[in-house]
Amino acid sequence: MANTSVFTRADGSITLSTTSSDGAAAEAAQGIIDGNDLVTVGRATGVSVEVTSEMRPFHEIGQRYATELRPGNVSVRGSIGRAYLNGALLRLLLGEAADGRPAHSWVQPSFNITVLAENAAVPGVRSNLTLHGVKLERWNYTMPEDDFIVESVNFQALFLTVADEGA
Repeated sequence: MANTSVFTRADGSITLSTTSSDGAAAEAAQGIIDGNDLVTVGRATGVSVEVTSEMRPFHEIGQRYATELRPGNVSVRGSIGRAYLNGALLRLLLGEAADGRPAHSWVQPSFNITVLAENAAVPGVRSNLTLHGVKLERWNYTMPEDDFIVESVNFQALFLTVADEGA
């Protein structure tokens, strides 16, 4: 059933999780998530998720408009800002390299992000977006002159699933 409700940022929440099928990368992420009490990501702001699908138009000789659009690669990426700093997101980017330079190659943590939007005034109506196989690609720290200190991360995901509940 399609969800037709509107939500504000006060209706949203973000949780992190792992699946056992992701192996060593999931184990690395689970240790960081558990050790930093990061199952629920608090004080998040500026959350964005972007899904792009490359389109390849086919143009026949002598035709100005494409006669067919062929789907190409699909990419899932996004960003999360957070007005809180404890090193947990940086650890999810660097894994064991966050504590010092390893003498060898290391595993980059991989995890899932679930973004849930649910209005407390309309129980049972929610939108649930789960990003699978997420790896962080960039961490940024901003200290503005007259605002809160914010860390932010950019990420990529292998794929996403969506579930709408209610009407």
